[in-house]
Amino acid sequence: MRDLALRIDAATPPGRDRALDALRALAILGVVLGHWLVTALTTDSGTLRAVSPLSRLPEFTPVSWVFQTLAVFFLVGGRVAAGSHTAALVQGTSYRDWLTARLGRLFRPVAVVLSVWAAAALVMTLGGVPWQTVHTLGKLVLSPLWFLLVFAALTAATPLVARVHPLWPFAVVVHIDVIRFGFGGPEWLGWTNVAAGWLVPYCLGALWARRGIRERSAGRALLITGAPATVLLVVLAGYPASMVGVPDAAVSNLNPPTLAAVTFGIAQCGAAFLLVGPLRRVLRRPAAWAAVALVNLTAMTVFLWHQTAMMAVTMLGLWAGGLTGHGPATGLHTAPDGYGWVLARLAWLPVFGIALLVCVAVFRTYEAGGRRPSRVRRPAARKQVQRA
Repeated sequence: MRDLALRIDAATPPGRDRALDALRALAILGVVLGHWLVTALTTDSGTLRAVSPLSRLPEFTPVSWVFQTLAVFFLVGGRVAAGSHTAALVQGTSYRDWLTARLGRLFRPVAVVLSVWAAAALVMTLGGVPWQTVHTLGKLVLSPLWFLLVFAALTAATPLVARVHPLWPFAVVVHIDVIRFGFGGPEWLGWTNVAAGWLVPYCLGALWARRGIRERSAGRALLITGAPATVLLVVLAGYPASMVGVPDAAVSNLNPPTLAAVTFGIAQCGAAFLLVGPLRRVLRRPAAWAAVALVNLTAMTVFLWHQTAMMAVTMLGLWAGGLTGHGPATGLHTAPDGYGWVLARLAWLPVFGIALLVCVAVFRTYEAGGRRPSRVRRPAARKQVQRA
């Protein structure tokens, strides 16, 4: 392992900002852990239904503040896309070739997960699995994909939005929420915030790429404005405290994004800017950088298959429990109605992680362009790390 870490470190281009990869990895892992903690598959009359622990245990709402890290993903996405587009212009690369390269790695693994789950849904339906179960499982796989569509659209629009100041989309979000909540405007108007809300961190990233941000000062400013603004919106304006959707809640901060979600994202971006310096220092160590680089090489695979890993463990546990007569396992397919469920779910997380590693081993080649690397050599490692 030490030799592998040294080779990955040596193969990394000297000018690569390793902190960006670390922030991206933290954002992806935050989403994965968040989904695993706030999604429960319960058995009900022979079918599986998805239940959120936050609807029954609201005291765990702060979990959503830690693991809802999408703003950081869009921040890094804007930074990298704007920088790579500028480099493409200098090199004379066409917009079409640039966009194809940017989106290719994004959608190849998406096509695979959709194909596998389409076949699985057909097999389950023909095999007599209740439609409610098929619908529940399919929704858990498909629902996280919405943000990839938004991210792809913003990436495609990078030449147009790269020089848009973040205050402009922020102003759109403010006006939409005032009309929607203050004047009883139509609910559909809130969907405008799907683009405007995520443009705020994306444009922050593009501004960062243009050297228009001083990381430490901007980090402090964003954190000390975004965090109190979010608290005030929750306490005084009635926005939900949870930063993820909660079933049966009157308003979701995420679906579509609200002003509270955007101010929370601004605070997260501020924290990310403050972390950049320490991350750069830590990632000078080959072992730390190797771990981050390896996560980034399979980041999309991890994101796309993490729900499948959780569901596979749940289904196998249900089957094993029925076979042995032990019934449903706490924290796996029982109702999240107490602290015992929370402790049991934490104990299941390593099992989900093992199942996810299996999925990554099987499907990671599609993210790498269909080539299965045999052994890490210096030239190959350099090529892979550059693409991370």
